[in-house]
Amino acid sequence: MLRSVAAAEPPQSPKTASQPTILAANRGEIALRIIRAGRELNMKCIAIYSFEDRLSMHRTRADKSYQIGSPETHTPVGAYLAINDIIDIAKSKNVDVIHPGYGFLSENPQFAAACEAAGIAFVGPAPEVILACGDKTKAREMAIKAGVPVVPGSDGAVKNATDAVAFAEKHGLPIIIKAANGGGGRGMRVVRDMESLPMLFERARSESLSAFGDDTLFIEKLIEKPRHIEVQILADGQGNVIHLYERDCSVQRRHQKVVEYGPSFLPEAKRQLLLDDAIKLAKASGYKNAGTVEFLVDQNDTHYFIEINPRVQVEHCVTEEITGVDIVASQIQIALGKSLPELGLTQDKIQMRGFAIQCRITAEDPRQNFQPDSGRISMYRSPGGNGIRLDGGPAYSGALISPHYDSLLVKCIAVGRDYNASRLKMLAALSEFRVRGIKNNIDWLMKLLQHPTFAAGGKVWTTFIDDTPELFRDYEHEQKCGQQLMRYLGELIVNGPQVPGQVGVPELKGEAIVPELPNAPPTAATVSCLKGWRNILVDQGPDAFCAAIRKHPGVLVTDTTWRDAHQSILATRVRTIDIAKIAPLTSHALQNCFSLESWGGATFDVSLRFLKECPWDRLDILRKLVPNIPFQMLLRGANAVGYTAYPDHVVYEFCEHAVKHGMDIFRVFDSLNYVDNLKLGIDAVKKAGGVAEAAISYTGDVSDLSKKRYDLAYYLDLTDKLVADGIHILGIKDMAGLLKPRAATMLIGAIRKKYPDLVIHLHTHDTAGTGIATYLAAVAAGVDIVDCAVDSLSGQTSQPSMGAFVASAENTGIEPSAVQALSGYWEQIRLLYSPFESPMPPSDSSIYYTEMPGGQYTNLQFQSRQLGLGKEWTRIKAAYAQANRLCGDIVKVTPSSKVVGDLAQFMVAQNLSEQDVHDRAGTLSFPQSVVEYFQGYLGQPPYGYPEPLRTKILTAKNVHPVNGRPGASMPAINMNDLKASLIEKFGDDIRDVDVLSAALYPKVFDEYRTAIDLFGPIQLIPTQYFLRPMEIGEEFEYIGEEGNHMIVRFVAVGPLDEITLRRDVFFMIDGEARVIDVPDKAGEKTAKATSIVRVKADPKSKHECGAPMAGLVVDVPVKEGQAVKMGQPIAVLSAMKMETIVAATMDGVVEKVCVKQGDYIASGDLIARVVE
Repeated sequence: MLRSVAAAEPPQSPKTASQPTILAANRGEIALRIIRAGRELNMKCIAIYSFEDRLSMHRTRADKSYQIGSPETHTPVGAYLAINDIIDIAKSKNVDVIHPGYGFLSENPQFAAACEAAGIAFVGPAPEVILACGDKTKAREMAIKAGVPVVPGSDGAVKNATDAVAFAEKHGLPIIIKAANGGGGRGMRVVRDMESLPMLFERARSESLSAFGDDTLFIEKLIEKPRHIEVQILADGQGNVIHLYERDCSVQRRHQKVVEYGPSFLPEAKRQLLLDDAIKLAKASGYKNAGTVEFLVDQNDTHYFIEINPRVQVEHCVTEEITGVDIVASQIQIALGKSLPELGLTQDKIQMRGFAIQCRITAEDPRQNFQPDSGRISMYRSPGGNGIRLDGGPAYSGALISPHYDSLLVKCIAVGRDYNASRLKMLAALSEFRVRGIKNNIDWLMKLLQHPTFAAGGKVWTTFIDDTPELFRDYEHEQKCGQQLMRYLGELIVNGPQVPGQVGVPELKGEAIVPELPNAPPTAATVSCLKGWRNILVDQGPDAFCAAIRKHPGVLVTDTTWRDAHQSILATRVRTIDIAKIAPLTSHALQNCFSLESWGGATFDVSLRFLKECPWDRLDILRKLVPNIPFQMLLRGANAVGYTAYPDHVVYEFCEHAVKHGMDIFRVFDSLNYVDNLKLGIDAVKKAGGVAEAAISYTGDVSDLSKKRYDLAYYLDLTDKLVADGIHILGIKDMAGLLKPRAATMLIGAIRKKYPDLVIHLHTHDTAGTGIATYLAAVAAGVDIVDCAVDSLSGQTSQPSMGAFVASAENTGIEPSAVQALSGYWEQIRLLYSPFESPMPPSDSSIYYTEMPGGQYTNLQFQSRQLGLGKEWTRIKAAYAQANRLCGDIVKVTPSSKVVGDLAQFMVAQNLSEQDVHDRAGTLSFPQSVVEYFQGYLGQPPYGYPEPLRTKILTAKNVHPVNGRPGASMPAINMNDLKASLIEKFGDDIRDVDVLSAALYPKVFDEYRTAIDLFGPIQLIPTQYFLRPMEIGEEFEYIGEEGNHMIVRFVAVGPLDEITLRRDVFFMIDGEARVIDVPDKAGEKTAKATSIVRVKADPKSKHECGAPMAGLVVDVPVKEGQAVKMGQPIAVLSAMKMETIVAATMDGVVEKVCVKQGDYIASGDLIARVVE
């Protein structure tokens, strides 16, 4: 417990015998500390505040509080520096004593003199002592005169950079520039090379002038790796001076203290010398009240005087805890005339007990060089327990942290019997803190306290943070799931659905129920089946697996529900969480299924692009839940799972990782049936250990003998080439549903006759409604496997009904009742994803004319709506057939189908006929996909390119054709360099599969990771809350990673702030009130002309220089059109009493400057754009 001085007889004010009044001339934590001490002394407490601090806690905790001026008359900091205004309030309210705290006016002799002139006691030394101590040059002279050792330094103030250079040349580097009237690390710069000295001198001068109103500087020789140890003193008006022992304040950043502890680890003899010199200096200066004598201590434990701080220090709590003396209350008593003996404070009574450590919890980001942060605290939870003290200020749930003031949120002090005990208490306390909504240093402090050097005690030095880069690597940066979750939910509440293509909200409001499976174990919904075809594949390999398939007496089924079915009907938007829920039951219901098509194709990029899920994680999750059924994926040959060509090694690495993560069967196809592209994919799959199912993409009509293209001979020749390449399975990929029953009989029958041992797998779409008939004809002709979808996701542009097929065919191994059970679940899921349903007829036989793939049918409808062509769907279908002819009547499957679709939409949007395209090909701005197709980036079409159309397009675009397989001539991607760049951009959690995703989809992966960093693991949000805004009062359970559950309740949404164009959204999370502010995009569109809506910088672009923090622009030293070098200052910001230089990120020319001196800007605002 602190020694109570309130127990003494209450002081009598010189003005009145009634309750004395104290005014706290400060803000935040120290103002609250003063108010508490005043209350203990039975005083009436008055607070002052700026307009920006009108919601601050210190205002409400005082008995009375008064605003200083207005935004028109005072800046946020200027209000607390307004001597005349503060004195006027104090006089009008009959204030007896003013406590200035620390910072602001605490070291201003004019303020102390003004208090004295007004007859008000000032808590601090006399004006002339403040002047002598505050001027570091004079304080240094005083120390020398008193015989106290000092660091070699300038003889008085240094007037300019030239004099600074002369000092450096005489005494050598390194040196340190200091503000003569500075404190708290402001106005300080370390110089280690002569080239930067002039610039650093000017920056120190500017910061000193801004912070203290005085640009006087002095210079000292820099002592390497010193400790910063300070002695707390108390002195009264009768000449009594005592010390309260020392504190070690060596852990600093930007010369500002971060962690302090006491006592230090000085040997006793050295400690006594230090304490004696502190007393000597206090007496020499005629000191009164509390102060701190600060020293640097070198590695030999020799101390050098730095300065006297004539005020209470932020870290005074450490001394209070190890001595039991209430320093703030003692200050007030001394100011009102009490002597130290009257307070029971004599040197013989001051004893040390135990150890205390103080950590400053600040709104700063250690990962970004401790850049201050500002904004609303959405959640604040503090620790407690034996030996824990908290001195708080601005931090509480809902508090707005201003960019105008110091970044301190709360001080946490841990007290233990020894150093390690207090360190462990502090670690426990820090682990209990929860501060959300703004960046803070809590996690980093925990890393610091566990560092071996800090844990050893007494081994740190003043630049320990700068000299220890491992403090910023690999520390567990706590994932603030609640904050990220609120950010996503709030975005949905304020701005509506976020997933592209979504129309409306889900029809299903409740939770999808997993049905019971007839004749299955009671645990089938949660415990996976282990029996299935995959066991043969894993145990005996692809060849034995295929041999077993051929020996099977019936026909097997592949279930496409997990991929192509929802791609065709629900625009590929089904999320992993909803597939995983039915996965264990599926492993039982379809245990005799040949495969589950679950991955690849469009699901890969849609997962990243729209669902913000990692497709590799999806594969891992589903593989674990279904160990018994082979997984099948769609591989676009040399295009892997992309829409363009890639270097060969990317395809090989992709297949290798896919097999490692549980993929079994690769349906390898090429959008043009280009054999060279197919061969690359086949080889990559076989080398990875997968099953190579080479697929022939079917188009045309082999039953129409009048057609000269894509006849039976074409497909048999293609089959010959693939079989010669050593495929395991032949796939017939009828992506548009063009294979009629008679054609199936002809095609399958001819292949079976020629290759009796070849496994044949047929895939079709039911767009025209003939799918089941085609399958039954194929079974009769000798097909081994067909693709079906569970009934509720079958038909139309999806695959034929599994229920209908297993009821019609023999020996499928699948029970109709099992299909019905699964269908019941997917019927609910279809309602859940109803916003992505596309209007389509039950069947559409026009596909025999348009030849549009089923999977593209719904996606093209969606794209047409996005382009404003939704009402032109009939025209687009007709244009699709024309675009196909323009491209040379090609095979149409991703990505060639995309080329045809893009050209069709282009023709409708530009009102072009087929002949118009031929006639105007040299002047039209074709879609890029069309140009790349004609260049040859997809490979070579079976019947060549149409001429002269191709030549016209390439000539107009001034591009050259690509001959042969595109990937063969592409330079390799340096995957190690790519991984390094991703780690630099997104952090150390980048995996090899992430590098592959980035190689395949650079921009999409970048957007995905940016979204994950912003919103967290949103793949775990239940789908209905992922797709629709919560309703007021609605509640759900969020089941996070590793059992991290949260109960989330939406409470309210606030009005639009017409200045910031944001809304507050209020939640209860696990019963605690939380709030987050969300930009209102509708508000941005209707913003008043007077509102300043600044453009944000792209943090990934080297051309755009953004504000690293919110603050005031104090200097813009560049102009538009000016050439700059990388690292050259383009702006200087001031925030939370710290100046930060924003530097050019590249050599170039300043294209645009977006700010001017005097602007207040937010973090991330664009400052300037630099171009090459």
